[in-house]
Amino acid sequence: MVRAVVIRDVRTRILDAAEELFAGRGFEGTPTAVIAKLAKVRRDSIVDYFPHKIDVLVALVDERTHIEESRGVDAVPGDLTATLRRLARGLPLRASPSMRRILFREADTHGSVKERLTRLNGELVSRARFALGLALPGARGDAARLEVAAATFAAILLYQENLCQLTGHQIDPDAVAELIAHSLV
Repeated sequence: MVRAVVIRDVRTRILDAAEELFAGRGFEGTPTAVIAKLAKVRRDSIVDYFPHKIDVLVALVDERTHIEESRGVDAVPGDLTATLRRLARGLPLRASPSMRRILFREADTHGSVKERLTRLNGELVSRARFALGLALPGARGDAARLEVAAATFAAILLYQENLCQLTGHQIDPDAVAELIAHSLV
């Protein structure tokens, strides 16, 4: 049992170090020797767990980004703003700010990262579209506007960490919910 804990600890330290470094330097700009140094492991230890550096990135994306299972949508009929605020607060995306940066940074050059980002975005858009449809039943005939509103809402929430890093300003999800809700009425 102690051996299993040690193995998991080394692997976790490698992934923690890689997450920090990939978020800051990018995948290509991070040698495995630097990951090993930050993780305080021998460089050979990385190869024991991840035969190729790309395996570290794939493990990070697979293990540290996901959408929680749907527990239903807490829509407020007739109140788009409240519905979107609730959706933003209960955002089912689980990915640290650094993992969000990695997803966007590496999606252009690594197919598995792009696939994961596409799935995450698709699930967020789907949930936002569904919530908006419940909150504004009469808008179902205006599917194109609901789709644009849902996609915009999901994009801002998914990309907010990157926007904050670029602009230095935190995005208020309530303000985004209000803006999108007003665009639909």
